[in-house]
Amino acid sequence: MPIDTLAKAWYNLIPTSHVFLIEQTRTMRQSEIRDLPPSTSSDTDVEKVEDKIRHEDRRENIEQDADLVEFVPNDPENPLNWTSLRKWSIVLSLTIANFSCLWIASGYSPAIPDFEERFSTSAEIATLPLVCYVLGLGFGPMLLAPLSEYYGRTPVYLANFFITTLLLIGTALVDDVPGFIILRFITGFFASASITNIGGTIADMFHHEHTGMPLAVYTVTSAGGSASGVFVFSFIAQLHGLHGVLWGMCGATGGFFLLLCVSLKETRHSVLLRRRAARLRKETGNQNLDVPLEMRTQPATQVFATALTRPFRLLFTEPVILFTAAYNGYLFGIAFLFNGAFTVVFSDGYGFNTIQTGLANLGVCVGALLGPVTHIWQERYYLRKITSQDGSIRNIPEARVQLSMVGSVVFPISLFWFAWSAQPGSVHWIVPIIASAFYGWSFYTIIQMTFMYIEDTYKVYAASALAGVCFARNIIGGTFPLFGTQMFNGLGVHWAGSVLGFAAILLMPIPYVLGRKGRDLRKRSPWAREHMDDLGEGEDEDVKM
Repeated sequence: MPIDTLAKAWYNLIPTSHVFLIEQTRTMRQSEIRDLPPSTSSDTDVEKVEDKIRHEDRRENIEQDADLVEFVPNDPENPLNWTSLRKWSIVLSLTIANFSCLWIASGYSPAIPDFEERFSTSAEIATLPLVCYVLGLGFGPMLLAPLSEYYGRTPVYLANFFITTLLLIGTALVDDVPGFIILRFITGFFASASITNIGGTIADMFHHEHTGMPLAVYTVTSAGGSASGVFVFSFIAQLHGLHGVLWGMCGATGGFFLLLCVSLKETRHSVLLRRRAARLRKETGNQNLDVPLEMRTQPATQVFATALTRPFRLLFTEPVILFTAAYNGYLFGIAFLFNGAFTVVFSDGYGFNTIQTGLANLGVCVGALLGPVTHIWQERYYLRKITSQDGSIRNIPEARVQLSMVGSVVFPISLFWFAWSAQPGSVHWIVPIIASAFYGWSFYTIIQMTFMYIEDTYKVYAASALAGVCFARNIIGGTFPLFGTQMFNGLGVHWAGSVLGFAAILLMPIPYVLGRKGRDLRKRSPWAREHMDDLGEGEDEDVKM
């Protein structure tokens, strides 16, 4: 069944819930609600709509009684008006620091043989610390994301990098397997802070149409982070074993923490304005000074309830999010699976030692680094498509997917190429490494498309949507190391790689469906359609399911 047909069928199974009703009746007067004819929706839905209207009335009354504190045009304290140097120094610092998030995962892989020997355990048990860390990365954003609402983004970054460093010290000192595995999960939970916030940090500093290149640079860490971690820590594993790797992770994360202490500035607009309002109230004595209602601190129960439920509602009711999450999970799964596959291919096959096997991962890194270069073309295409003849900017998420269309074709080709060129004695080792570079590039294009398409489609709900994607991505991806090495040893490199390639072919249509049918899918979504500015006449009415 074509994916777009499956997506439409999925929407037809979703009832017109109170979420849709509320989002589409924001401007209704309360008298209009009372005059609504009998509906198939429950009385509870109507009551929730009335609550929404009362909230809007309350908001108007509160804001009329308050002297609003807002950014003024060209306000130097507004992160959107900061200099390019200041903005990019923050982006690059966070990008560099985010490598540690994936290095802690993949950097453990070269030390797995030493873990088996030290604790006299099986390869499967020795893989669990990697799996549990990745699972922690999936659960962390659900609880950590709301903290920036109260404390700002910078305190969340710094606190979590500091806690992560302390937990890494704990893993280096612990001497039993259960304790080590538990600490790895908790470390992953706190290390996910950069995953949680960096998209919001970029959105704080760059106007929407200019977020492409900062995100393009950041995405290098997602595509090349795992491979670069194996490369960096293979040297330490060869020379100093497991404990050397663990202490090396402590040093790297601690160093990145110090970098962030020097370079980061608070960017969250609501936090900056609340601080300004508090300062002005103190200086002027005017207690009516306050920020707009939507920027005021919400009750913790409300914020955390939304953070814990909305990502799952979006994940399981939005085909766009479900399919891109599955695609991302598969990509990340292969990234972690390749840690073991490279050992089978290059160590067992070509006779590489630990350091040489780590160097083989540079192919993936090079491919990921080429991603931002080719993204320049995608960004130019996007800006050309969204700019109207009168110079106004339109919202066209489908203009984000063209490079990923190419990447989705290159992805399975690179897997088949890698699998069937890995023939020690007849094919030089550089050939599968070149194939892995094309894999790294395709990985980059698809991940970048996911971030940008979801951001453009869901806007105010994008943080929840991406939290759902990250959760599914890490849960799916975290399971791959459990069977990767066994699959390559059992089926052989050729057929194990082919199985991965055939699965990649099944996922290949997703960017094409988004490019051709994405607008129709957005029209059917109660979460996405409110952000559509290209609805034709009559299309702004409720979609009949």
